[in-house]
Amino acid sequence: MDDFVKEHAGSPRGFFAAEAAGLNWLAEPDVVPVVAVIDHDRNSLRLDRVEESSPDAHSAFGFGRRLALLHDSGAPAFGWAPAEPAWFGPLDSPFEVEVASCASFTEFWVETRLEPVATDIANQLSKDEQATITSAIEAISTGIFDGIAGIGTERPARVHGDLWAGNLMWTPSGCTLIDPAAHGGHRLEDLAMLALFGTPFLDDIFAGYEAVHPLPDGWRDDLPVHNFFALLAHVKLFGTGFLGQTLSAARATIDRAETLGP
Repeated sequence: MDDFVKEHAGSPRGFFAAEAAGLNWLAEPDVVPVVAVIDHDRNSLRLDRVEESSPDAHSAFGFGRRLALLHDSGAPAFGWAPAEPAWFGPLDSPFEVEVASCASFTEFWVETRLEPVATDIANQLSKDEQATITSAIEAISTGIFDGIAGIGTERPARVHGDLWAGNLMWTPSGCTLIDPAAHGGHRLEDLAMLALFGTPFLDDIFAGYEAVHPLPDGWRDDLPVHNFFALLAHVKLFGTGFLGQTLSAARATIDRAETLGP
């Protein structure tokens, strides 16, 4: 067989259309391998079948270079997405996320991602836990993370949006992107997701990335800010088993903001 069908009966209207649009948008600059869309309907998505291979340092470095080029190809705005509605989460229980063209990363991240999910999970949290998450969101709201490591301001990047290790396929032709939540975002969103649950040869990916797009010293200390939404979403989707990681990211965000602040 030369294709693969991803399907789920009763999927939300527009779910597979959004994924197909996201894949096509990521493929558009022709700088990184992306699984090819053949067709889609309400309950399924037909894709080219991809041959898998074992991860290695050479492929990782090459993918890092290509990911930097993808991000540098840009997006119309923070929060813009190639289809509406847009979704985040697994095939059997995704939730809708807002599509909005925002003036800054801070506006996008706080108003359309962090605050809505923090509100959704509030009834699962103690007062102290809510206070920690609220303090982290307030730290981000200052705008100090619009750049990287407190330097400059980032332009909207063309991001995968859910780039954990399971959505990166190692193939003979290079690492291939699957299952995106594609949007205009901050380049560190994808790098943070790669780091969040562990990706093989991560340091080689980062080295390849910086060979194309150098990053300021200390940039990895910003990563908790950029995996904070995914962790909040994991609490929403899967329960408080992810709360410890989420609170750790919140505290790291607060500490990072204090370090970078005046």
